[in-house]
Amino acid sequence: MPVQLQSSVVTAELPRLLWPALSRGFRRLCPQCGLGRIFSGFTKVNRTCAHCGLELHLQRADDAPPYFTILITGHLIVASMLLTEQFFSPPEWVQMSLWVPMTILVALWLLPRVKGALIGFQWARSMHGFGGHFDE
Repeated sequence: MPVQLQSSVVTAELPRLLWPALSRGFRRLCPQCGLGRIFSGFTKVNRTCAHCGLELHLQRADDAPPYFTILITGHLIVASMLLTEQFFSPPEWVQMSLWVPMTILVALWLLPRVKGALIGFQWARSMHGFGGHFDE
């Protein structure tokens, strides 16, 4: 009777560094390798990284990216509005024509980057979403 030997190879997982993962995520790149893209659309997360195979769909950002985007955008725009008013005192129509489009542009620019950074944070801290399935 032949004896089957099982290989007990232990693979050590590389450390997941926070700042590189945040930086890669902010640049909308895979938090693990930094080469593959996180998103297939504006904010639609790829199922896996095309370069290293990391399962990106496990990272669930949900409502956090819009919340942080609004928080950051609000602080930037309000501070800019106050400084503009204090130093230049432009008419109200100039303020409205400047800050409404600027708010929209900043929010649209930030949203995928904040979502990528949050995915990088979750990956670095080994936080995986439930994906709609709860173990009982």
